[in-house]
Amino acid sequence: MSILRLAVPSPLRRLFDYLPPEGANIDELRPGVRVLAPFGNRDLIGILIEVTETSEFDPSKLKPAKQILDIEPPLPLHLFKITRWAAQYYQHPEGDAFQQSLPVLLRKGYACEYQHETLWRKSATASLDQLQTNATRQRELLNLLIEHPNGISEDAIRAEGGHMPALKILESKGLAESFHRQHPHHAEDILHEAPLTLNHEQDKCMQKILSVKNEFSVCLLEGVTGSGKTEIYLQTIQQILKEGKQALVLVPEIGLTPQTISRFNRRFNVPTVALHSNLTDRQRLDAWLQAREGLAKIIIGTRSAIFTPLLNPGVIIIDEEHDTSFKQQDGFRYSARDIAVYRAKEEKIPIILGSATPSLESLHNAINGRFNWLKLTQRAGNSSPPDFQILDIRQQNLHEGLSEKLLDKIKQTLNSGNQVLVFLNRRGYSPSLSCHDCGWIADCERCDAHMTLHQSPPRLHCHHCDHQHSIPERCPSCNSYQLRPVGAGTERTEQALQKLFPNFPVIRVDRDSTQKKNAMHEIMHKVNSGEPCLLVGTQMLAKGHHFPKVTLVAILNADSGLFSSDFRGMERTAQLILQVAGRAGRAEQPGQVLMQTYHADHPTLLTLVENGYTSFAQEELHNRRMAELPPFTHYALLRAEAPQQGRAESFLGALRQQLEDDLLLPEHVHWIGPFPSSMEKRAGMHRAQLMIYGKNRKSLHHLLSNLCWYLEQNKEARKVRWSIDVDPADTF
Repeated sequence: MSILRLAVPSPLRRLFDYLPPEGANIDELRPGVRVLAPFGNRDLIGILIEVTETSEFDPSKLKPAKQILDIEPPLPLHLFKITRWAAQYYQHPEGDAFQQSLPVLLRKGYACEYQHETLWRKSATASLDQLQTNATRQRELLNLLIEHPNGISEDAIRAEGGHMPALKILESKGLAESFHRQHPHHAEDILHEAPLTLNHEQDKCMQKILSVKNEFSVCLLEGVTGSGKTEIYLQTIQQILKEGKQALVLVPEIGLTPQTISRFNRRFNVPTVALHSNLTDRQRLDAWLQAREGLAKIIIGTRSAIFTPLLNPGVIIIDEEHDTSFKQQDGFRYSARDIAVYRAKEEKIPIILGSATPSLESLHNAINGRFNWLKLTQRAGNSSPPDFQILDIRQQNLHEGLSEKLLDKIKQTLNSGNQVLVFLNRRGYSPSLSCHDCGWIADCERCDAHMTLHQSPPRLHCHHCDHQHSIPERCPSCNSYQLRPVGAGTERTEQALQKLFPNFPVIRVDRDSTQKKNAMHEIMHKVNSGEPCLLVGTQMLAKGHHFPKVTLVAILNADSGLFSSDFRGMERTAQLILQVAGRAGRAEQPGQVLMQTYHADHPTLLTLVENGYTSFAQEELHNRRMAELPPFTHYALLRAEAPQQGRAESFLGALRQQLEDDLLLPEHVHWIGPFPSSMEKRAGMHRAQLMIYGKNRKSLHHLLSNLCWYLEQNKEARKVRWSIDVDPADTF
């Protein structure tokens, strides 16, 4: 008797046995096909792992599956195996891991095929200049068509907020046209524009990459900001495309995807697709299919795009490889960067990890010879590295967080016709609201955190659990009217700069100001016009943006990460400071970075300013080695949370005691904790964690596998919400 063994999306770390559906041809079933099967009182879509003839259960008690959904598996065999490996490595249920690796429509049971439909695109001669400036809906719609040169469906237009009557108006004006989907053909000339001439350092890195382009190799491309890493990506892809292969490029933020696509489309005359969460489900599936069938030659996406199948894989590129956005923080807690390295090994292709501030894990691998270490120490072209200056603001009078020396420098820069970037990693108007009479502070009822004060629209907002409520007129504690904002966020800094420099536009860039469709595109258009202006923003401004006219970068609060309880706090702070600083002086004019701090003599800041990131990283690696912290050891966090205070911590404490009594710890594997999380209460749940670490990765994972099995059998574990985070990006 044939039995189907399925990975079903459930919280249980096991496979489930089913009888084949009536009429199924067992001989044609292949691992990886989707199967509709009953699970409890509902039907779920599982993935066939194998067809077997034995089961630990009585076959008469097995339920029959309802339907085989595929003839061919959606994922090729090697990606099927990689997903299984990832589920095992990150101690996650296989069924849910497969769900995360597939587009949403395939998870819902839709056919693994294109939707045959009419698409819309701009006409060959259409441009925004042909429309009146007050024709807002028509301009928005035409801009949407411009962003989708390969066409966009009517459903996708509606999902993007497009106005359908405006589409007909554009068609009548000859600015838009409809057509039926056609698969793109490979152009003879793969380039739109000629590549740039490489300098000596770039050429040396390029030759090393090309020497390994037909085999597995990890190249860590460490290049200072503005050194031309993207040009190396482009020329590497050019060589890959000549061989008829495809390139997969991962970027950390959705906001960088349009910018990256635009850069790639200017250079290449080949089909390029994007994969990110802002796409509709249909758009994402169509792009995924184009990649799988080899029609799309360049695939650009965020974290989840790492599971995208390629017909002819040629290279994987991870831009800003140090960024924590590549690590999923809930559910299937995988690292896209680490899976990318494993995938490149399985596909026998090179992978490039690029960054101006590489993660210490990647640097450690490069120092030990596991990665090829390629360095770009000079900026490309005529630009020079920015000049750093630390501003000691102790005992200084500040105007809304801005020192007099900084304001003078801003005025000088704007008057000379250049742009200024002011960095403050706090969105909102003020980090908190306080009563001047009794000291009351507006705290979130569901988190151990203050509520952030916003002014547009006016509200108190917890950025951890998203809880919001109106701003009180009186103090809830003493009934006083003396409620005042404490500290400055991007909104308050924006307001202050508008008053101080009324003749220059102040543009705020944070999550609140970029929520609307095309908001980031419009902001970049304003900045790239070259007119003098002030940019005020959070870390969104630190990642990959090119602002040729920005010659001054002001960092208002460089101290925020210097005293973090997370052992990676110093590394994150150093990376953020240098990434922000790298926006200055990227064209012909020299740049300057002014960094306000209350700790001007802090050794980390001094090392960064005087000796650069490499010196800082070497010191930090030495400290990590002495403390036996990653990358010199491997660790995981067992997290638990419960509505009642103390329950999660007591559960983990009891669990540790039971395991020490019942389970022999592998050699060189240790426990620390349990202890409350850095923010103990979040979204109404009280959280605690237990750290498990060891120098031998195999021994650690053996213990984690046993631990998962033990927890699934433990009745007390059902009273808390628990998860295992392997190689956690933070201990928050």
